[in-house]
Amino acid sequence: MKAWLDMMRAVLTRDAGADRVVPPAGFTVWLTVFTSGAMAFLTVFALALSLASGRLAESWDNELARSATLRISAPAGQMAEQTAAALKVLEQTPGVASARALSDAEQQALLEPWFGPDLPIDSLPVPQLIEVIETEDGYDSEGLRLRLQAEVPGAVLDEHTRWRRPLIAAAAKLRALGWVSILLIGAATGAMVTLAANAALAANSRVIAVLRLVGATDSYIASAFVRRFTLRTLIGAAGGTLLGLIAVLLMPGAGDAGAFLTGLRFQGLHWIFPFFVPPLAALVAFLATGYAARRVLERLD
Repeated sequence: MKAWLDMMRAVLTRDAGADRVVPPAGFTVWLTVFTSGAMAFLTVFALALSLASGRLAESWDNELARSATLRISAPAGQMAEQTAAALKVLEQTPGVASARALSDAEQQALLEPWFGPDLPIDSLPVPQLIEVIETEDGYDSEGLRLRLQAEVPGAVLDEHTRWRRPLIAAAAKLRALGWVSILLIGAATGAMVTLAANAALAANSRVIAVLRLVGATDSYIASAFVRRFTLRTLIGAAGGTLLGLIAVLLMPGAGDAGAFLTGLRFQGLHWIFPFFVPPLAALVAFLATGYAARRVLERLD
């Protein structure tokens, strides 16, 4: 524990002598900076995907949990009569807060993504849709179906449950996948930093031997490597996070045409979350480099 505290103090305080222990250039420098930057960039997108999936699941749950659709299929001459009869049944059903028949314009807007804006809805046998909103207590769906079957033969009640639950479950799994991806990215970052630290320590084994001869302790040497790799990772992750935020800003928002689901942009306080990526990446680098330095120095004894 004392060794880790010494390394933490070394990271927070600059020591010109210790900084000269680690070479300021070389492939390990670019490997560390590039890897941390790329991983931070991917983390921002994984975070955006996870949060957007959470908003999607919540939106679907709130909007569809208390709604249902009544579909009436009848000959043109009986459509108005059966619609009026269905609305009367719904008004008399306990647990139904409101019921409203969709207008031709609303139904055409629902069909437009599949059939285009010029669909002649008046000349086609399109069913009449009725939007049903239930109260908090809900209604007896089986009893309502039996009454509709007796009074409105062409009516079919769709409570959205059959397809709402799978969609919400899929969005929840997508959110979980985003968090798993973030954990895997963090593990990959730690592995790459460990490899880079091992390579730097092995390449400077003669320098380390000389430092030991002049009285430098292993804790001092390890702290020098930990500080340099932690700062490199912090700089790379900060750059990757900035590029990731710019890329997310260029994505379509929730209200834009062509937006994917609820949009991949962060919303509200969620914009704060990406700024935790660089410090967390630096923490991963601190732990990985500290572990690698102690193992390598033990082997060099």
